[in-house]
Amino acid sequence: MTVLYNSSLQKATFFLTGFQGLEGLHRWISIPFCSIYLTVVVGNLTILHVIRTDVTLHEPMYYFLAMLALTDLGLCLSTLPTVMGIFWFDAREIGIPACFTQLFFIHTLSLVESSVLLSMSIDRYVAICNPLRYSAVLTPARIVRMGLSSVLRSALLILPLPFLLKRFQYCRSHVLAHAYCLHLEIMKLACSSILVNHIYGLFVVACTVGVDSLLIFLSYALILRTVLSIASHQERLRALNTCVSHICAVLLFYIPMIGLSLVHRFGEHLPRTVHLLMSYVYLLVPPLMNPIVYSIKTKQIRQRIAKKFEFIKSLGCFRQD
Repeated sequence: MTVLYNSSLQKATFFLTGFQGLEGLHRWISIPFCSIYLTVVVGNLTILHVIRTDVTLHEPMYYFLAMLALTDLGLCLSTLPTVMGIFWFDAREIGIPACFTQLFFIHTLSLVESSVLLSMSIDRYVAICNPLRYSAVLTPARIVRMGLSSVLRSALLILPLPFLLKRFQYCRSHVLAHAYCLHLEIMKLACSSILVNHIYGLFVVACTVGVDSLLIFLSYALILRTVLSIASHQERLRALNTCVSHICAVLLFYIPMIGLSLVHRFGEHLPRTVHLLMSYVYLLVPPLMNPIVYSIKTKQIRQRIAKKFEFIKSLGCFRQD
């Protein structure tokens, strides 16, 4: 890839990368990516529409699911312009302000997703361990506060990152290894010490994803203890079945994250394509799979979506008549 070495341009521009060495196939590679993005948008908008229009789904569990769908939709849209821009138009150049803005939204929404998954585990804990107080504990006002606190915590913790990056001089190549901007990658291009960025980045991960994962594990330990104390085998299965969708969402979020971390730390010998694929899996698989999992495993969502399609089909038949 040709990189412009004009010093004034270097100070204002980064260069994104698609699949290096496969530039001639980018148009073909764009087809599955376009399909994934389209499925993510349609799937999450469908979940949001069903929850919004069906009064019977105006319950805490589905409010949290709507938060998850909104977060997944935002995470998808934050990477779509640059990823598809590279594949379709070979648009590799991105200004530093735009790059830092994209970085802010990607990292903030990733942390919001972790917080929402924690809120959903609290919802399952209250529903199973203290069902009589479920409506009293998870009131609409409290749910709104939980959602706002998730967004504020994530945004405030990520907000310093662009400013920490802005203070650097970037004397090395301005070519990034991905089709979007990430803090870890940009800071490695700096000329000076990046120790502060490293420490702050670890602090953010520890007090968000680290704490959230521990609390999710604790909530399920308490849920399991409560379920095992239920005498009826059928009731135990019914209680656990209400958690299956959320457990799948948690695994879809944390397994790619752990895999990406392991590849970055121990996979220097692996081809660059493996690193790229793992990063795309981390960012795209949860938004892609969460609506599918909840549509399949949650009976109420599945039934409402089926009714919507039946209604649309009946309208089509009516127009033909």
